Amino acid sequence: MRLVVPLDPRPSAPLVRANPIAKLVAALVLLVALLVSLDGVTAAVILAALLALVPASGLDPRALIGRLWLIVLTAVSIGLLNVILAPAQSGATVLELGPLRVGFGTLLDGAGLTIRLLAVAMAGILATATSQPTDVADALIQQLRVSPRLAVGALAALRLLPVLARDWQTAALARRARGVEAGRSPIAAARLFAGQLLGLLVGAVRRGARMAMAMEARGFGARPCRSVARVQRMRQGDWAWIGGAVALAIGAVALSLSLGTWRPLIG
Repeated sequence: MRLVVPLDPRPSAPLVRANPIAKLVAALVLLVALLVSLDGVTAAVILAALLALVPASGLDPRALIGRLWLIVLTAVSIGLLNVILAPAQSGATVLELGPLRVGFGTLLDGAGLTIRLLAVAMAGILATATSQPTDVADALIQQLRVSPRLAVGALAALRLLPVLARDWQTAALARRARGVEAGRSPIAAARLFAGQLLGLLVGAVRRGARMAMAMEARGFGARPCRSVARVQRMRQGDWAWIGGAVALAIGAVALSLSLGTWRPLIG
């Protein structure tokens, strides 16, 4: 299950060295811009900038593509469904198959939605995949004053992702060893997938309960104040990441306004 295996960025990359809170705030700024803008130009500009930022993130582009194929497939599927199931087709006809008619304007709207979803996913991935779970927990406690009980719980959850991936692979290999295969039947494949997913969910709940009891026994969350071993500070470079995100959001909207394509969420 490679989709839940954390990516391994290069430690010396500029984005990896940035404060986790700065990256989360920068991603939030871009998410707000993508939420209030329904046009494809704004999303395309932001997505292009995020793709150009991949070398600075220290992530291997090939590994990134290998992890994100399902997200790309989902975004494209959602865009196509919005085009096909649109209540009315706008613009000149670009495709007509029997009762199905696709207008150029509706096709552009579907493409804009796909690009917007990809930009949202990319912003979140660059903000989270380049941060170590321990650094995120420390930054949440020190910068955002989040409860240590909540921050340590989030850290434990992030640490379990590789364990879930290993459990998924073990279950798949065990089924293959017993000769349990779906063959060419999509119904059988869906049934086997659902059964394996249910087993993974049950195992995750049991492991989470055991971990919660162990953390309680060791005193996690017993005191309102905890000392920190790794000090997280907001440096000038961290504020520059946030400023760059604000500038990118404003520039993307301004370019869309100048081209006359910007469409707000409300209005």
